[in-house]
Amino acid sequence: MTDISKLKDDIVTANRVLAQHHVLDSFGHVSVRHPTNPKHFLMSRARAPNCVEIGDIMEFTLDGQVVGHVAGKPYSERFIHGAILEARPDINSVVHNHSPNVVPFTVQTKYRMRPIMHMCAPIGTDIPTWDIAHKFGTTNLLVTNIEMARDLAQTLGKNNVSLMRGHGSVVVGKSLRESVFTSIYMELNAEMLIKALQLAPGDLTYMSEGEVEIATAGRAGFTFERGWENWCREVNRPYYAESWEMGPGFSKTDK
Repeated sequence: MTDISKLKDDIVTANRVLAQHHVLDSFGHVSVRHPTNPKHFLMSRARAPNCVEIGDIMEFTLDGQVVGHVAGKPYSERFIHGAILEARPDINSVVHNHSPNVVPFTVQTKYRMRPIMHMCAPIGTDIPTWDIAHKFGTTNLLVTNIEMARDLAQTLGKNNVSLMRGHGSVVVGKSLRESVFTSIYMELNAEMLIKALQLAPGDLTYMSEGEVEIATAGRAGFTFERGWENWCREVNRPYYAESWEMGPGFSKTDK
C-alpha cells in the first residue's frame, strides 16, 4: 500500500478504536493533516465512526471545502478540524468527541477536569472550556461554520485539549496516534475523577504541574506504538508500525 493509503487505513482504525473505547459513538470525528499538503486534511464523510471504511475518507481545505473525491455528505462540524489545524501548525491530528464522562465537566465549574493518573497527564492541568453562547448567542451548540471554529481554536490556544460547554471536547496531537491516545485517556481520567470525587469530594490529590510536565515529556513514540498495536488488535484492524526510539540500550526490535 502507498503511504497515503496506509494513512487512510489508519484513519479508519482510529474511528473504530475511539468507538470501541466509548470516546465516539454514532457521532464525533477524527482528522489528520494531509502528509504532502499541510493546508489540507483528511477525514471521513459523515458516517458513524464504527462504520467508516477507507472509501469514506475525503480531502478538505482548512476552510472546510471538499477537494476531489466526494464520498458523500461531509460532517457539518468539519470546520472544527480545519480551523484548529490552521491555527496550530505544530499539530497534525484533531479528535472531536462527546465522550460521556467528559461532558459533565463542561457544564459546571466546582469540579474542574484535571489529571489524577500519570497516563492522563497530557490533558494538562488548566483545561479551558469554550462556550459557543459567549460570541454566537443561542444556537444548537454545533460548530457549523469557520467563524465558530476559529473562535473555538482561539480558546484551545496551545493546549492539547479544550472542553466545549454542553457538547464535548476537542483533542489535538502531533500525530493520529497521539490524538487517539490522549482522547482515550481523557475519557478514562474523567471516569476515574468522577469516582474519586464520590469517595472524597474535598480531599483529592491531582497531578502537579511538574509531574504533568515530566510525564508528558517522557511519553515517547514507543508508548503510542504499544497502545496503537493493542488497539488495532482489539478492533481487528491492520497494524502498520511507525519508527520509534526507546532510548540508549534498546533497538527497534525490542518490545
